[in-house]
Amino acid sequence: MNLILIAVLLLGAVGAIGAVILFLVAQKFKVYEDPRIGQVEEVLPAANCGGCGFPGCKGFAEACVKADSLEGLLCPVGGADVMGKVATILGREAVAAAPMIAVVRCNGTCENRPRLNNYDGATSCAVASALYGGETGCSFGCHGLGDCVKVCPFDAIHINPETQLPEVDEDKCTACGACVKACPKLIIELRKKGPKSRRVYVSCVNKDKGAIAKKACNVSCIGCSKCMKACPFEAITISNNLAYIDYNKCKLCRKCVDVCPTHAIQELNFPPKKKEEPVVETKEN
Repeated sequence: MNLILIAVLLLGAVGAIGAVILFLVAQKFKVYEDPRIGQVEEVLPAANCGGCGFPGCKGFAEACVKADSLEGLLCPVGGADVMGKVATILGREAVAAAPMIAVVRCNGTCENRPRLNNYDGATSCAVASALYGGETGCSFGCHGLGDCVKVCPFDAIHINPETQLPEVDEDKCTACGACVKACPKLIIELRKKGPKSRRVYVSCVNKDKGAIAKKACNVSCIGCSKCMKACPFEAITISNNLAYIDYNKCKLCRKCVDVCPTHAIQELNFPPKKKEEPVVETKEN
């Protein structure tokens, strides 16, 4: 009986000593977490989409608390409302950021970009892109296999069954950037949503020379520079036979749209242009 009692006492003593050691070690290596991180995380939408550039809402909350200002920090899902709450918690000024949206820079529909062969493999743009250039003569265009659709956490992008191209639902898109990262052809871009959702952009990423690009797709950019010369705001540049419109400089005048010979420049959500009435000359008696 004494042996059992001694064993119990020894085990109890060892347990107590171990508990003390663990407590001291925990205190020694305890990591302090600013309570504001939890407060900021609570007002975030918990989408964990990574569109802010950080690993989830927790990482974004930590970045906001540690940063000296909120400039350059934006939750694309929550937008200005959420960033206003974050600023209130941290006692800082909320920096206004222009709303962004995903834009598909390819207009190579079945009509504009005829198929030359049929792909019979895994239903994945990444796989198809790794194997060959694509079903058409344009090796830069969209495969239409829906990698962007699969990764979108907001059901904001779908493949049009007629055109075989992805289309963005403006009411659902939060500009999280998931589709941008998933596209192996780099045809999806985040651009400013624009006033009244009006945007002008070059819907092409083909970098081949003009004749080759035009042969592959009827609405391909041919790098003719007409749009660049017509732009009064120097918002258009030509690089690698391809025009690009800087949305920070573009004033939506649409002069580039009128001069583009291949209709590669898209204008979205604009009202129809007014037709100019012909001037009738009258002869004086």
